[in-house]
Amino acid sequence: MKKLFLLLLTAFLFIGCSSDDDTIYDYIGTWSGKYTGSDDGTWNLVVASDGKVTGTMHSTVNDENYNISGNLTDTGDLTAVIGLPSDGEFKGTLSREKNGNGNWSNAVPTPARSGTWTGNKQ
Repeated sequence: MKKLFLLLLTAFLFIGCSSDDDTIYDYIGTWSGKYTGSDDGTWNLVVASDGKVTGTMHSTVNDENYNISGNLTDTGDLTAVIGLPSDGEFKGTLSREKNGNGNWSNAVPTPARSGTWTGNKQ
């Protein structure tokens, strides 16, 4: 009887656990890609275990670097600012399939610029 109980308990635990549970650990690491629009260039960022995001954008048009800092949720929603203090936004979604996309805007240098970004986990 104990063996049957343990077998049923084990089966229940396997059924009750899901590998699709949202967790930040799927996103931790280095991500990079390109951005386009009224400016273009490359971007790199690192997702930490607490969801903090830090990185840079490099403009190939102006040959300048801009800081990126923000947060990522357990579901992959990215909300970050460009510049210190904030001069723009870098928002979008990172996926468990190791790709991401979103929109960006930057008020420095004037005139304000904006566009889209895409990238992958390294």
